[in-house]
Amino acid sequence: MAGSLDGRTAIVTGAGRGIGRGIAVELAREGANVVVASRSQGSIDDTLAEIAAAGGTGVGMVCDVGDAAQIAATVAGAVERFGALDILVNNAQSFGTAEQPAPTPVITPLEDFNDGEWDRTFATGPTATYYFMKAAFPHLKASGAGRIINFGSYWGQIGYEGSAAYNAAKEAIRGLTRTAAREWGKYGITANVINPAIASDALQSFVRNQPDHARKAVETIPLRRYGDIYADGGRLAVFLAGDDASFLTGMTFQADGGLFMSP
Repeated sequence: MAGSLDGRTAIVTGAGRGIGRGIAVELAREGANVVVASRSQGSIDDTLAEIAAAGGTGVGMVCDVGDAAQIAATVAGAVERFGALDILVNNAQSFGTAEQPAPTPVITPLEDFNDGEWDRTFATGPTATYYFMKAAFPHLKASGAGRIINFGSYWGQIGYEGSAAYNAAKEAIRGLTRTAAREWGKYGITANVINPAIASDALQSFVRNQPDHARKAVETIPLRRYGDIYADGGRLAVFLAGDDASFLTGMTFQADGGLFMSP
């Protein structure tokens, strides 16, 4: 399958569903060899089926991004399978605590915030992103055109009430990404962030559990809709992973229908 990413290898975390699945499928559609990383083998198989249906190439690797050893094994496995690593997409993010996972951030006032949720949010967000980037670095450097795509959030930008851990974690990822952009640009590596308002599983859960908040939120989006995981999330990732974005680094791309506008 030939396309703009023909022959390149990508790891996409949290690729079993939502935005991660949309990105994995679209990267594969453009010819990339895609490592579908997720905690659940069942969700991995579903994404691999979509990749196969699109004519692409993918392999699955079970990975809890809160475990540094599993992160290292995923990177090593990708390189062993395909001989290189060119694209790293850090999309995975857990919510709740390790003992009591949640589908979305548990809205809690800062003074009452659960320390366990803080720890788990950071472990699976900025800390996981940090470990993946370090493990991937030598391979991205060898590529000569390495691409890192990380995920932030509009919530972090505005300090969404009741979401202290998620807000702080996503802003930490933006800071980490800018650091990589400055330090690794000399190797041809770009590092960028996507801040989405896209209909991921987490967002759909938020819509179900917080309908009033969700209704008000979508009314503030100039395009009056949430983005599609393939057409809006996946295609932006394809652009950032390809040659056309080779001069773009350290940036935050607002895939949000105009929700957050800053001068």
